[in-house]
Amino acid sequence: AMVDEKDPAAAGLGYVADAKKADEKKFPKYAAGQNCTTCALYQGKAGDKAGGCPLFAGKQVAGAGWCSAWAKKA
Repeated sequence: AMVDEKDPAAAGLGYVADAKKADEKKFPKYAAGQNCTTCALYQGKAGDKAGGCPLFAGKQVAGAGWCSAWAKKA
């Protein structure tokens, strides 16, 4: 199942399924080019449309998504 943007945990982290819709005023950490597939927490493969994330146990995030916990992959 996919994470719902309205889920309390997702909303608290500013999760959006489309990184282009990230609220830069509310979450100034967002920078263009950041999305779930470029995050160290993302458990899917680079080309996957969705993958797991330890922040949302048992749910998947959109590869094109973003949240304020984004951390650059090493």
